[in-house]
Amino acid sequence: MVGHGYAIFDTTIGRCGIIWSSTGVVAVQLPEAREIDTRRRIFQIHPEAREQRPSANAEFAIEGIVSLLQGSDADFSEVSLDASGVPGFNRRVYEAACAIPRGETRTYHEIAKALSASGAAHSVAQAIAKNPYMLIVPCHRVLEAGNYTDRLSPYGGVISKRRLLSLEGTHPIASKTLFDVLLPVAPPRPST
Repeated sequence: MVGHGYAIFDTTIGRCGIIWSSTGVVAVQLPEAREIDTRRRIFQIHPEAREQRPSANAEFAIEGIVSLLQGSDADFSEVSLDASGVPGFNRRVYEAACAIPRGETRTYHEIAKALSASGAAHSVAQAIAKNPYMLIVPCHRVLEAGNYTDRLSPYGGVISKRRLLSLEGTHPIASKTLFDVLLPVAPPRPST
């Protein structure tokens, strides 16, 4: 295969897109409000991509994405990614995001600290915002500390992190570390 291929496929949240090369998955596009908008987004970011039957690797990724969006646990460890255009720091952030278990979240700061770059929370946030591998790399599990946001990367479509986390059965603001340090709240006093 020369260049990039893409395919549009059905999920429980709408018609998603996947772009791949001979090396691996290049990007995943979550659904926009209309399929034509999903296709338009793919063409804006990957104008060289041509619609075709998915490669075996892309098909494996599609099966995992469909399963994940149905609320099942999906294993993407065998999916090859084409990271040729991804900066090294971003790759490290994506590896850290992939290590977050389903049902848990981390903050930008926690990821930066795990990468021994504790002052780089902003750089982690930028890497997460540029994640082309939506769902395969679960960037929706990486949140802003103390202030949950509903924004996703350019590949996010109309689906928010909050919605993706709820599909996984996760409470969106539930960073393991944040819960570990919170003090219990006393019950309200009865009025007299």
